[in-house]
Amino acid sequence: MISIIVNGEQRDVDVAPDTPLLWVLRDELNLTGTKFGCGVAQCGCCTVHLDGVATRTCVLPVSQAVGKQIHTVESLSSDNAHRVQKAWIAEQVPQCGYCQSGQIMAATALLNKTPHPTDAQIDQAMTNICRCGTYGRIRAAIHRGAAEA
Repeated sequence: MISIIVNGEQRDVDVAPDTPLLWVLRDELNLTGTKFGCGVAQCGCCTVHLDGVATRTCVLPVSQAVGKQIHTVESLSSDNAHRVQKAWIAEQVPQCGYCQSGQIMAATALLNKTPHPTDAQIDQAMTNICRCGTYGRIRAAIHRGAAEA
């Protein structure tokens, strides 16, 4: 049994220590907002916050998350009231929407660390891939979210 803290709640899961955190979140805890994309930590669909840092979970063994605070997209707001969620809606960021939970988590981590980022800081921090190419709208939403702080 492995004990982890997810969205402020201690959770016990009966999985092997090398099970990727992504699959623990999705399959064991039914937190399906975090998505599977590439499986090699390149696309960012699986991004969550691990002790406040945007972290890709598809290759991260759950054993490395023990004792750390894990926050998924579900922790932001159930009614889209979080400033980044509101900015995403206002800027009409999603096209297909698949990568958006990872994008939102990466953007939230950026704004928590750098409240008013420049375009260069956004470009450096936002390495998640959007197959639809909505990068301009993502940048605009991050600036809008920064203005809401």
